[in-house]
Amino acid sequence: MTAVTSAGELLDALATADDIEVDGTLSGMPAITLRPGTRLRGGTLRFGAKGIRLTSDNQLEDVTVIVPDTEVAIGTSAADLGQLTLRNIVTRGQVLLTPGRGHVEVDGLTVASADLRGREERPHGFGVDAMQGAFTLWNRSDQVGSTATLTGISAGAAGAPVRGSGVFVAGPVEVDLLRTGPVYTDGGIEPGTPDLISGGVYVITGAHVRTVINDGPVTTYGANDMALGNWATVGSWTARAPITTHGPSGIGYVSFGTLDRLDVQAPVTTHGAGARGFNVYGGHLASARFQRITTYGDGAVGVQVSKDLPLLEIADDVTTAGGAGQSLVRGVQVPRRAIAVSVEAGGRIGRLVVGGSLRTDGDDVVTLEAVGTVGELAGGEIAARGVGSDAVRVSGSGSVGGLDLVMVTGPVRREETA
Repeated sequence: MTAVTSAGELLDALATADDIEVDGTLSGMPAITLRPGTRLRGGTLRFGAKGIRLTSDNQLEDVTVIVPDTEVAIGTSAADLGQLTLRNIVTRGQVLLTPGRGHVEVDGLTVASADLRGREERPHGFGVDAMQGAFTLWNRSDQVGSTATLTGISAGAAGAPVRGSGVFVAGPVEVDLLRTGPVYTDGGIEPGTPDLISGGVYVITGAHVRTVINDGPVTTYGANDMALGNWATVGSWTARAPITTHGPSGIGYVSFGTLDRLDVQAPVTTHGAGARGFNVYGGHLASARFQRITTYGDGAVGVQVSKDLPLLEIADDVTTAGGAGQSLVRGVQVPRRAIAVSVEAGGRIGRLVVGGSLRTDGDDVVTLEAVGTVGELAGGEIAARGVGSDAVRVSGSGSVGGLDLVMVTGPVRREETA
C-alpha cells in the first residue's frame, strides 16, 4: 500500500502503485485515470473539472470526490470494466458508468449534488427524452455482458435536489439488485414541455433488473419529474418510504415496461396540475399494491390504466382534490380530469381491491371511470363529493363487476357510445 498526502504524491503513485491510500484533502490536480487493477481509498479529492476516470478491475473505497456540479466526478473509459467496485463513496458531480462488459458493484454511494441538464445524450422512448441521472449506469453498446449489483445509492437532499434524474440504469445490463436510499431530484424542465422528462429512480429500455428496493423516500420537485419509472424489464419493485412529486405532470410510478410485482408500502402523493399517482401505459404489469395514493391539482389522476393489470390492491384510499387541467401523456400535453381511478379504452383491471375508499373532492370529475373493464371490485367505498361529479361512469363497452356490493355515494352513470 502506498500512502499519499499531496497531489504530487498521488500523481506519482498513479504511475506505479496498485494500492493507494489518500490521507487528507488533495486539490490542484488534473483529472486522473486509474490504471487497470488499481485500488484507491481514503481522503477527499477536489478537482476543477472532471475527476476520476476508471479503466478495468478498479476499486474505490471511502473516497470523497468533488468536482463542479456539471462535471463527471467518477467516470469510465474502457469497454470492458472487469470487476469494478465502488464502496462508501461521496461525490459532488455525476457518477457516470458506461460498461460494454464487466461487473459493477456499488455498496454505498451518495451523490450530494449534480447538474445533468446540459447532457446531450439522453435515451428516447414513448415520445420523450429522459435526462441522465446523478448516478448513471448506461451500457450504450450493443454488447450483452455487463452485470451489476447496486446498493445504498442516494442522490441530493431535501430542499437541495440534484438537477436532472437521480438514479438511472439503461441499456443491455443485467442487475440482480438495485437498492436506493433517499433520492431528491428537480429536472428544471419548463412547465408545459411535451418531450422531456426526468426521474427519481428510472430503469430504461434494455435493462433487466431482478429486484428494485427503495429504502428511502423518493421526492421530485419539478415539472415532468417522474418519481419512479420502468421502461425495461424488472422482476419485483418495492418502495418502503414515501413517494412524492411537487411539479406539474409529475408521476409517482409510471410503467411502460415489464414488471411482475409492484409493492408501494408508503404513501404516494403528487402536487401540481396533471400530476398522477400511478400509470400503466404500456408493457406488462402482473400486480400492483399501494398503501395510499393522493393527488392535489387539476387534471391530476390517481390511477390510470390503459393496459391489462390483473390485480390492483389499495390498502387505504385513492383521493383526488382537483378538477380539469392539462397533463403530459406520451409526449403530448392533453386535457385530463382529476379522476381517482381511470380505466381507459383497451385497459383492464382484473381485480380491484380497496381497503378504504376511492374519493374525489373536485367539481365535474369522476371517481371511478370505466371505458375499459374492471373485472371484479372488492371492498371499499366510492364517493364523489364535488358539484356535478359522478361516483361511477361507465362508457361504451366498459364494465365494472361487483359494483352492487360496494357503497357508492354519488351518481352512477352509463354512457353509450354513439
